[in-house]
Parts: sequence; C-alpha cells; structure tokens
Amino acid sequence: MTQYAVQKPADPRPAAVAGIGARPAAAAADIVALVRGAEALSGHRVTRLLAPGFRRDVPALAEAASALGLPLAFAAREAILAAQGHCPTRSAAALEATGIASVAEGCALAGGGALVLPRIDGPGVTCALATERNA
Repeated sequence: MTQYAVQKPADPRPAAVAGIGARPAAAAADIVALVRGAEALSGHRVTRLLAPGFRRDVPALAEAASALGLPLAFAAREAILAAQGHCPTRSAAALEATGIASVAEGCALAGGGALVLPRIDGPGVTCALATERNA
C-alpha cells in the first residue's frame, strides 16, 4: 500500500484584514463576492473580517465569514471614529445613517495597518483592506 501526503503550498499573497460595512438587510453572498473582488483587486489575501460593533445583529456577516472560512470580529465605534482622518473616501449616506462617514475603511484601519484598498461597493455592502499587523 502506498500513501501520498499532499501539502497545499502557502498562499504567497500578503495578508490583509477586510473592513466591512453592511446595511442591515445585506446578503451573505454579496459580502463574499465583494471580499473575493477586493482580494483580486489588491493582490492580498484576506485573513479576517472586521465589521462595526453596531452591526453585530446582521446575520449575513456571520454567514459570510463562515462561507469564507474566516474569523469575524467587531470594531468599537471609538476605534472606527479614531481612524476617520486616515480614510480617503467619505459617504454622506453612511454618515447620516451611522454617524460615521467611512465605515469599511475605518474598520480596516482600526484592525490592521496601512490601507491597501480603499472602499469598494457592492449591493448593501462595502469593503476596504488594510495590511494585517501580525502577518
């Protein structure tokens, strides 16, 4: 009997944290598609999702994290607000709805290092990537 061990090679792309902004009715499939699109645009691999704490009750976030096989964490409002001065984009709609003009970028910066992909939009969801601090 012969057995073969196959080891998947390590992903050479740099690691990134994905900041996610989502409307309450966001769909998990739209979050997954946007994260995969962000990876393709940036050349980075997403290692975790970070969403605002005020969206903990959005089921699509946990569903998307599960589908992607990634951990999901929530950023404190204060941390997102502290990052606003470093966010290149602003949304008047997000500011009116949440009091934060750059939710996805703010989350990415709150949990990561330097921004590597500014906010991109999908149906009811936004995504931005920052370098992973521990990678």
